[in-house]
Amino acid sequence: MMAAKQTISIVIADDHPIVLHGLMALLKSEPDFRVVAACNDGEEAFDAILTNDPDVALLDFRMPKLNGMEVLAKADETGLRTRVIFLTAIATDGQVLASLNRRAYGIVLKESAAETVASCIREVAAGRRWVPEEALRRLMEGTATELIKTAPVLKTLTLRERNVLQCLVEGQSNKEIARSLGLSDGTVKVHLHNIYEKTGANNRTSLVALVLRLSAG
Repeated sequence: MMAAKQTISIVIADDHPIVLHGLMALLKSEPDFRVVAACNDGEEAFDAILTNDPDVALLDFRMPKLNGMEVLAKADETGLRTRVIFLTAIATDGQVLASLNRRAYGIVLKESAAETVASCIREVAAGRRWVPEEALRRLMEGTATELIKTAPVLKTLTLRERNVLQCLVEGQSNKEIARSLGLSDGTVKVHLHNIYEKTGANNRTSLVALVLRLSAG
């Protein structure tokens, strides 16, 4: 008999009523989600996080009184366990860098399909990061090569593992990495497993996010 899914408690905040109501309808349709508060501004969102101690907070970047980044900073300073996901119309370079530096767990686009938003929340609730791959690849252009050679946490990688990592941050699939480096698919998987073990990353997205955070200083 399969165990029931654990309920994920969520605070949502957006100053646009249509977006807020749409999010509420979307999240309430998922049996493993429980919306504990829906807020119109950042101050209300922070108070709701403080009061309800939710697993996840889905916050708009731009809100009255406190913006999303300010809510995250206050929650971090207070030592709250809630994992923050930012909701945005466009994931700009500045937003991605700033949110990762502030230890946000995810960024999801407002135009994303319902299943994408739901998957993001589940991944973040499980402790994994979620950032749009296109935004990560764009930021990594021209920055990854030197970083992979010099960052202390990545110096433990072998030369071949660094080559695999370089291909990964450029957006290549396992098969493409294998072709690029003249390896078998199985060997690529072994190298990726070793990279995850050495860096503490648990999937491709969190690994690229790690490299991105290092590039941001």
